[in-house]
This record gives sequence, structure tokens and C-alpha cells, in this order.
Amino acid sequence: MNILIASSIDPDAIAELEKHHTVKCAFDAPPETLITAIQDCESLIFRSGVKITREVLQSSPDLRLIIRAGSGVDNIDLEYVYQNNLELVRIPEPGARAVAEMSFALMLALSRSIFLADRMTKQGHWIKHDIKGYLLAKKILGIVGMGNIGSTVGRMGIDWDMEVIGCVEHPSEERASEYAHKGLRLASFDEVISKSDYISIHVPLKDTTRNLINHDVLNHMKPGVFLINLARGGIVDEEALLNAMIDGGPVRGAALDVHKQEGEGKVSPLVNLPNVILTPHIGAMTIDTQREIGRRIIETVNQYIGRKIELESKAKVA
Repeated sequence: MNILIASSIDPDAIAELEKHHTVKCAFDAPPETLITAIQDCESLIFRSGVKITREVLQSSPDLRLIIRAGSGVDNIDLEYVYQNNLELVRIPEPGARAVAEMSFALMLALSRSIFLADRMTKQGHWIKHDIKGYLLAKKILGIVGMGNIGSTVGRMGIDWDMEVIGCVEHPSEERASEYAHKGLRLASFDEVISKSDYISIHVPLKDTTRNLINHDVLNHMKPGVFLINLARGGIVDEEALLNAMIDGGPVRGAALDVHKQEGEGKVSPLVNLPNVILTPHIGAMTIDTQREIGRRIIETVNQYIGRKIELESKAKVA
């Protein structure tokens, strides 16, 4: 099978695929490059950081299997995928734990001013009595988007002795009961925003979530809140956050792993704020996670080929 890998994945997985298939790699290439690269390919593998447009997808009439090596699908033309009955397989589970752990890494770094303490100590300044720190225990952790990743964050929050509340796009009594069994409380978006000491964002980017965290929402947050975004750039209005923090708004600190503009040479408008942590979309980038995703990619390809062979055999018999 001809396979196009449009994003960097585990090298061992690529090597394994190359043993049995014709593999082309075009990591993070622009659409015009992918249009040429995807021709004659039956399978496409991609992650975030690359744009899979309609023009790219329709450039290969042989395309049947698309594998998203992760969770979000905001960077692919889903309408074309569904209209043409292409098989789209997401692999969200391995990254959930990594993103959840990253959320707590950022909460702790913000709460204890870790980066400031590190920088000043390396410069020879002993600021032990000047740094303010806060415990996670007994605080309210609010999760915007309590899905696969968000609920993982929530369960970890319980282990840290936090009270966890979260909201979802389509709440129901059934979902509320399901969360309650895990110690999580389903709440409204407004309650999560107004009552939480820590807010961790885990929603997909789409029309209803773009600039979800805007000027008005920021002003309704609890004074002293810490804000963490590990979802997608564009969900937090970065200019609104900048203005709110400069003007002494309620946000004590913020950490963003995802940004409206990402890539080499892109600089966040929040870069000069001392109480903001910025990281380059590394939430799921652990060795363990990427190895597991690579294993699942190989498994998905093998299952697809197995189904194809079975259908061809049945067709011959008929």
C-alpha cells in the first residue's frame, strides 16, 4: 500500500511501515506540496501542524484510509471525508495521559513560580522569602471540556485532593451520573468559569469554541485564577487575555501550550508577561505516548489491509 505520512511520528513505526509498504514522508509540508505527494496514496497519516485541505484529499482518487495520530481534527476537511466515505481513524487515548500530566506540570509551575525561582537562583539571587506559593489541595479545579482528556485531568485532580467541576457541550443526567461515580461534578460553563481556582481547557477548536475565552469570560473569572490551555490555539483570545492581565484582571497566571499562531518565528503577544508560561504544543509529546501511537498506527493499517483482503476474497467467491 502507498502511504503518505504528513507529520512526524515515532521513527520505529515509520521503519516498520516501510518494511511492507511504499512510504512517502512530507512532514508539516504546505498543501501545495501535499497535493503532489499524496497522489496514488491509499492511506494518509497526519497530526497537528499540517493543513489537510479538500484539494489535498481529492488529489488521490485511491485514498481510502486516513489516520489521525492523536485527537483533534480541526486541520482536516471533515466535510470532504464524510462526503466521500473515507475511513478516518483517530488515536486519542495515548495522548490523554500525557496532556493531563502536562496540565498539572503547568499548574504546579504557575502555583509555585518555578520558572522565576529557577531563573533568579541561577543569577545568584536568593528570593526564598519573596516568592508566593499556592497549594493545589482544597482548591477548585474547573475543566472546560470534560471529555477523554478533560476527565483524565479531573481524576488526577481528585488524587491531588482538589474539588473538580467540569462542563461539556451536551450535558445530560446520564453523563452527570457517570461523572459523579468518578468523583467529578458536571456543572455549567458559567459556574466553571466563576468558581474555579484553576481552569484547564480541553475542547476542540470549532466555530462554537473559537475565542471561547474572551474578554467577557475573563472578567467573570474568580480573582486569582490560574488559566491553562492545552486544547487548541484560538480558543483563548490572546489579545483579550493580554489586556486583562495588564489591566489587573482576575487571572493571576496563565500557561498556554497552544497558540493562535504556531511555528518557527511566531511570537505570542503574551511573551513579555512574567506570569505567563508558553510552550510549543508539546502536550502529547512524550516518548512513551508517541511509541504507543506508532504501535496503534501499525495495528490500524494491518486491520484495514485484513478487511480489504477479506472483502476481495468474498468478491472472488461470489
